[in-house]
Amino acid sequence: MTEKRIAVVTGASAGIGAAAAVALSREGFQTVIGARREEKLQQVAAVAEGRYHRLDVTDPSSVEEFVAALDRVDVLVNNAGGALGLDRVQDAPEEHWQRMWELNFMSTVRLTKALLPKLLASGNAQIINVGSTAGFETYPGGGGYTGVKHAVRALTRTLRIELLGQPVRVTEISPGLVETEFSMVRFDHDENKAQAVYQGMTPLTAEDIAQAIAWVATRPSHVNIDEMVIRPRDQATSTQVFRGGTD
Repeated sequence: MTEKRIAVVTGASAGIGAAAAVALSREGFQTVIGARREEKLQQVAAVAEGRYHRLDVTDPSSVEEFVAALDRVDVLVNNAGGALGLDRVQDAPEEHWQRMWELNFMSTVRLTKALLPKLLASGNAQIINVGSTAGFETYPGGGGYTGVKHAVRALTRTLRIELLGQPVRVTEISPGLVETEFSMVRFDHDENKAQAVYQGMTPLTAEDIAQAIAWVATRPSHVNIDEMVIRPRDQATSTQVFRGGTD
């Protein structure tokens, strides 16, 4: 029997990460998922029929322990991340911006560096970074988040150049508005503010993005999907959203 390929997914306790683990499992991957909320991880791993390990992507020692538990890796989905607040530059709490850099950028650097030897050793590997349309655009109050997502996109493109000729593909998937815990976290669990983000329009779901991740991961080894931008039909840019639907 052919040995299953191993897919690692970070930020997998909910949202896109959890849905990606399930989608990859359905495509025949053995999933190994990581996040801080261990109870939720356990629930996701049961559905995805995979393994889980607690992982704080902002803590180098936690990353080291997570990586040490892996014998082999074929696919790495760097999904951990998020936004904090919607503050203009002049009012921005610096600790929020520093936290966003740790959550979104340094976590991607840290996991990629740590797992790259095992990815290369697989002989047919892939790195999938979950970015955002914020990596293409800017908007008032979004300087911290758009700045870090621009950096993630630059990192992905740099990796693709540096790994040219190696048995590893590098992809970035950049979603627009997806209804997950994202806005609840961004607005410090203010339900009214979080719900207003999606009011009157139909956002993407975590499963929509998970299907894209699984599709990218199952292309033939000579095919690299450099980047994929996915928005809901009701969204043209970060600030142009059609809200003519039912509230």
